[in-house]
Amino acid sequence: MPWNPETYNKFKEERYQPFYDLISHIHHKPGMKIIDLGCGTGELTKILADNFKESTVLGIDTSAEMLSKAPKQKNLTFLQSSIEKEVETSNKWDLMVANASFQWVENHRQLFPGIFAKLSENGQVAIQMPSQKENKLNQILNELAHENPFYNILKDALPQSPLLSLDDYTSLFFNHGVKEAIIYQKVYPLIVKSTDSLYEFISGTALIPYMEKLSDDLKSKFRAEFKNRIDKSFTSSHIVYAFKRIILVGQF
Repeated sequence: MPWNPETYNKFKEERYQPFYDLISHIHHKPGMKIIDLGCGTGELTKILADNFKESTVLGIDTSAEMLSKAPKQKNLTFLQSSIEKEVETSNKWDLMVANASFQWVENHRQLFPGIFAKLSENGQVAIQMPSQKENKLNQILNELAHENPFYNILKDALPQSPLLSLDDYTSLFFNHGVKEAIIYQKVYPLIVKSTDSLYEFISGTALIPYMEKLSDDLKSKFRAEFKNRIDKSFTSSHIVYAFKRIILVGQF
């Protein structure tokens, strides 16, 4: 997918807070071997490296555009690769972090055991994902994509959210030997002055797979109707978007 770092970073601070909550649950151990799965521009990967100074950190991402913005630091390296490819390697990790990336990977019932199997003894996972099925903007987007003329183009490529329930993730963790788990959903309110800001917020992430499949003419129509429906859904002068995210942390 053609990611745009500038668009993604318009709401950088809002995207940071779930990450800080996520890593607050990690047990700090000296000399950890850490991987950031789906690291984007690497700004948050650098925070990992700064927080765990005695550790080495690798950030991977499929987007060359994002990785071109990655910082340089002694204990920090980056590689263009995918989460799926990493699961297939023989690498072992003391800490595997996935911040807002696993929602792009299919089949979580298979993915999570594959991730757990890559942990060293007493290894940890820390995963954060937007609750796509419960977030209003995602619901509006999905509803529009299932209407013509868009559905005729998108029907064979509509992204399906792979997210499971908290009950399902809890079962996955404990059925695969977790010693300690922290699993919860949290609301991160996005307070904006206009619905245009809500459109900009989602345009840098969830909107991308739809846009790359549509012709220029249909892109314009899709954007206009999407914005129109956002306007109709958020009519208050004080706009608060209750953006929900899932936090999953475990030590194995």
